[in-house]
Amino acid sequence: MAETAASLSNTGGGEQRPRHVAIIMDGNGRWAKNKGWPRLVGHRRGAERVKQIVRACPDMGVNWLTVYAFSTENWKRSTEEVLGLMGIFARYIEREADGLAAEGVRMRFIGGRERLDPKLQRLMAGIEARTAGNTRLNLTVAINYGGRDELVRAAARLAQRMARGEIAEPAEADLADCLDTAGHPDPDLVIRTSGETRTSNFLPFQAAYSEYEFTKVLWPDFTPEHLAEILDRFGLRERRFGGA
Repeated sequence: MAETAASLSNTGGGEQRPRHVAIIMDGNGRWAKNKGWPRLVGHRRGAERVKQIVRACPDMGVNWLTVYAFSTENWKRSTEEVLGLMGIFARYIEREADGLAAEGVRMRFIGGRERLDPKLQRLMAGIEARTAGNTRLNLTVAINYGGRDELVRAAARLAQRMARGEIAEPAEADLADCLDTAGHPDPDLVIRTSGETRTSNFLPFQAAYSEYEFTKVLWPDFTPEHLAEILDRFGLRERRFGGA
C-alpha cells in the first residue's frame, strides 16, 4: 500500500524536506524551437538533464524521484518524434545502466507497457531486475502513463480481487494497492517546468495532498541549483493534510 503523505514529511515549517519529488519534465520542444533546432534535440538535452538531477537528489535528501517521460496522450505527436523519443529512452537505459547500478539507484517504470517496442520493454525489465536491491535513490519513470488510464486498470484489478473473495468491502488502501505505484510513498512535492500550470493527468490519486511548484524554467535548463531552491521553499510550507 502507498504510504500516506502525512507519514512522509514533518508538518512544521523551515526544516522539512520532501522525501519524494515528482517532476513533469516540460519544455523540451520549446527549448529546441527557441534555438532553431529540431524538437528531438531538446528531448536529447532533456535526457542529459535527468542524469544530473538523478545524481543530485540523494545529496539533497530526496529518496524517491518520479519523472513523467511520456504520457498516454503523447502518441498523438508525429511518428518521427515518437520514434525518436523511444530511441532516446532505450539509449538512456543502455548507457546509464552501469552508472545507476553503481550509484545505488533503483529504477522502475509505471504505465502500460504493451504498446512499447519489445526491445524497450526488455531493457526496462532488465534494468528493473538489475537494480532491484538498490536503496540510495528510487527512480520511477512514467512511460505511456496517464493517471486516468492507471485508475481504470487499477479498478479492474480491484474488481478481480473482489470477485476472488480477497476483498469484501473495498477501501482507499485497496485501490492504492492496485495502482502502478503500489508500495511507493505518495509524492510530497510535484514540480512542473516550462511555465505551464496543468497537472496533465500525472499521479492524480497519489498527489492528492502533494505540494505543487510551477517554474518557468524549461526542462533542459533546469539545474540541480533550481531544484535546491525549490526544496528550500518547500521547507517553509506548512502542510496540514486537511487539518486546521
